[in-house]
Amino acid sequence: MKRVILLEDDAVLSKEVSTYLASRDFECDREEDGENFLKRIEEENYGVYLLDVNLPGLSGMEVCERIRSKNKNTPIIMLTAYGDIRDKQQAYNLGADDYLVKPFHLDELFLRINSLLKRGAVLQEDEIIRIADLEIQVGEKKVFRASKEIELTPKEYNLLLFLARNKNKVISKQMLAENVWNIYFETNYNTIEVYMNFLRKKVDRDFDKKLLFTKTGYGYYLSEE
Repeated sequence: MKRVILLEDDAVLSKEVSTYLASRDFECDREEDGENFLKRIEEENYGVYLLDVNLPGLSGMEVCERIRSKNKNTPIIMLTAYGDIRDKQQAYNLGADDYLVKPFHLDELFLRINSLLKRGAVLQEDEIIRIADLEIQVGEKKVFRASKEIELTPKEYNLLLFLARNKNKVISKQMLAENVWNIYFETNYNTIEVYMNFLRKKVDRDFDKKLLFTKTGYGYYLSEE
């Protein structure tokens, strides 16, 4: 299921957007406060960020700027009552990908989200992730260490890719269950532990420098440490 997150302090609109997107097979999480929103996107992964502009505390523009200081790729759609060209220019200059003026039709929001997701998928075809001597060629779904190709199963590859895209972040087993296995309820994590062992044998065992680590009681992470 595709995941988006909405920053909106209007409870009625927030609920309407969330309910509508759920009907279109999206999972839409919601936050009312900019600081809480920023904390949440550090912990979880989303395909698109939806930001209201006029908020108490941090404005949507400030949130957009802070996102782009760390994350250049995840699409951002600004939602605002301000249609002035100067407001749009500011949003785009801060790194927003799209700008939708309220009131808007929910079908139009859906179309714009899908357009950004498709554009991102095309860009990812040429994506190459490099961490130390590890290289992941996303479009080709190939993995190398020290220029030696490593054969991975599809699930092993998806697990490694998720950890690599969250480099240095400790990822809980629940997050891996949701994002790699698409399991959104508490379950037995033995399978994840087994796959992490498979991954370590293939990616780390034959190399002096280790990249895959466990933080006991918290989860796993990939790092150059």
